[in-house]
Amino acid sequence: MEKKCSAIVIGVGPEQGLGASLANFFAEKGLHVFIAGRSEYKLQKVAEKIRQKGGSATTVVADATIERDVAHLFRMAIQEGYNIDIAAYNVDSNIPSPLLETDTKTYYELWKQNCLGAFFFGKEAVNAMKNKQKGTLFFTGATASLRAKPPFTAFASAKAGLRALAQGMAREFSPQGIHVVHAIIDGVIDGERARDQFPDYVKSKGHDGLLQLDAIAETYWAIHKQHPSAWTHELDLRPFKEPF
Repeated sequence: MEKKCSAIVIGVGPEQGLGASLANFFAEKGLHVFIAGRSEYKLQKVAEKIRQKGGSATTVVADATIERDVAHLFRMAIQEGYNIDIAAYNVDSNIPSPLLETDTKTYYELWKQNCLGAFFFGKEAVNAMKNKQKGTLFFTGATASLRAKPPFTAFASAKAGLRALAQGMAREFSPQGIHVVHAIIDGVIDGERARDQFPDYVKSKGHDGLLQLDAIAETYWAIHKQHPSAWTHELDLRPFKEPF
């Protein structure tokens, strides 16, 4: 019997966030989505919205920095009879901290969340996809993936590590049919976090001055559907008003 199609998205938080938007979009395209994050309450809210629209979702409370949690997430999908068509690592944790004020704990936590967790997730995704020799693995990066700027040097070092991980995996596993993608989000996303934390900045950007959640999700889907003779490994997404 043909296995069912699914997507796994880790780093799902508020309903107006990129993780939730990716899950919603993939569900609308007919995939069963496994959504993972640290808050059961937030996961249930996202899953409820997906089901209201006719999609299907399974919630999994998981910490991306704990290897057994990540392994359990993929094992659950496989045991329930699903192929993993898309796996998206959308964990993003940032703490502004001038270098001389950055303690070891802060540096280590940023590296764990932005880089080490991606290593755990990437290994599990490849293991789930390699037999079928098909699937798309997304890593969500940031402006800091390409350039470090204070007070975000610790964050940038972690995101640069994530980028290197994605590059190495793309070179190793693309010939095996696994599409590894590093998506650089070069700008502020118009989501709950931005509107809560810096509303004046959001207002100052004006119409379409921030990245729209559905537009990002649509781009991820378009990349997933690419023909293997013309794959994108890395791309950057930014509002048309954003300087670069």
